Amino acid sequence: MPIAFAYTLIGLLVVTSFLLMLLILLHRGKGGGLSSMFGGGVSTSLAGSSVAEKNLDRYTILVGIVWFACIVGLGLWLKLAMNS
Repeated sequence: MPIAFAYTLIGLLVVTSFLLMLLILLHRGKGGGLSSMFGGGVSTSLAGSSVAEKNLDRYTILVGIVWFACIVGLGLWLKLAMNS
């Protein structure tokens, strides 16, 4: 496999790591969190959590899946590179 594949995965891993850290910090904790500054404090009466929190959860899960896929891809690439 070409080395450009590894560099692409490393770059994607750095970007997703930063995004994952930012998204996790935006989540509401016990005391409110940073998400309340961006409209996360408004909640619906039916579900108990806001649309912004649900979307934040979805984005966090999506970025986490991409982050995990980058780590697995790098591991597989290293395994193939060592065997060659």
